[in-house]
Amino acid sequence: MSDIFREVEEEVRRERFEQLWKQYGDYVIAAVALIIIAIAGYELWQRYELNQREKASETFFAAQQLAETGDFSKATPAFAVLAKDAPNGYAEMARLSQAGALLVAGQRLEAVAIYKSIAADDSGPIGSVALIRAGWVLADNAPRSDVEKLLAPLTDPKSAWRHSANEILAYADFHAGALKKAQAEFQSIADDKDAPETLRRRSAAMADFLKAGTGNFGTVPAPVKPAAPATPPVTAPGAANGAPPQ
Repeated sequence: MSDIFREVEEEVRRERFEQLWKQYGDYVIAAVALIIIAIAGYELWQRYELNQREKASETFFAAQQLAETGDFSKATPAFAVLAKDAPNGYAEMARLSQAGALLVAGQRLEAVAIYKSIAADDSGPIGSVALIRAGWVLADNAPRSDVEKLLAPLTDPKSAWRHSANEILAYADFHAGALKKAQAEFQSIADDKDAPETLRRRSAAMADFLKAGTGNFGTVPAPVKPAAPATPPVTAPGAANGAPPQ
């Protein structure tokens, strides 16, 4: 009897499965097909991304070679193309390199504009690096208030970049002739145990230099006038021939 019940139970299961397959079989096939297509598409996309990164790497290296040889007329547009079309990472580095090439070529305003654009798009390390570079550019000729406004996101006490930003502000005061203020700022960085060691040593050297009261920095001394040639002694006529003077 148990065999009969088992056969009946199996028959019932088979009929239920056939009914379910008739109702949902097409959906199952479609779902499996979608999964296969998705996996294949993902693999193709991965290959495409790898190919794009390899091309971007080659183009980036070639642009860097142009910049290193001083051919900025070709390097700058090459970096600009990468910044627009390259995958993330390469595009950001290309923008930084483009700004650096412009800066070396003397196009300071254009370089600062790109640095600011990078910082506006990225709140992470790359954006912070862009702000630091722009700060050093502006510290040479922009008002101290402009430099301070630019570096405001980095001067927060919790910012990891605060020491570098404060060094730029101290340099801006030094460059503007506010020597006592600059000396105090450099000394503050030198005394900060949380600041990087190299930055502390550099700031300590600047603080000591300013503390010495050297206000005449970068002045070329006046040229020394050459001494007038000595007047030769007057020789009596005939003396050159050994004849006694008359």
